[in-house]
Amino acid sequence: MPLSGRQWVDLFPASDSTADLAGFFRGSVDRFVSALRAAGATVTIDDTLRPPERAYLMHFSFRIAREAMDPAIVPAMQGVDVQWVHLDPQGRPDLLASRAAAEEMVQGYGVVFRPALTSRHTEGRAIDMTIGWRGNLTISNARGDRTTIASLPRSGENTALQRVGASYGVRKLASDPPHWSSDGH
Repeated sequence: MPLSGRQWVDLFPASDSTADLAGFFRGSVDRFVSALRAAGATVTIDDTLRPPERAYLMHFSFRIAREAMDPAIVPAMQGVDVQWVHLDPQGRPDLLASRAAAEEMVQGYGVVFRPALTSRHTEGRAIDMTIGWRGNLTISNARGDRTTIASLPRSGENTALQRVGASYGVRKLASDPPHWSSDGH
């Protein structure tokens, strides 16, 4: 069984395509992103649908590295043959090596907050995207009404932009800068 570490990060890749989102949410995101781009904003999509295997690896690497979870008690997942417990030269569990390997994974995934095992990403109802613009942004909401956003920041963290997104059914999770979903979670 392969040991945990950086080599796992590229396995079970997440999608960066809106085509992989759940049907109703996909349409909402596509309309919102089209409105953003038509208004002159830049949109970079980083993560849409996340395979459950990736969520598992992200979740438990974070728990081991950042929350001092004992790697020996991580439940197994079908199809993910990772060995969380590293051994020292005498064959004894090496907690420092196990945590260091988990930290490599956390860094590789770019994890900031503890990832959920089941989330809007694994359901196809979330998107991580970076949004930006220069000057004022004049954008249409879902009803076609135009709104000019002159306030800062010029990013997805702008509350006026978040109201426009909500009109499309794309809601911002305020605590996670790139994260938008069907319900704000």
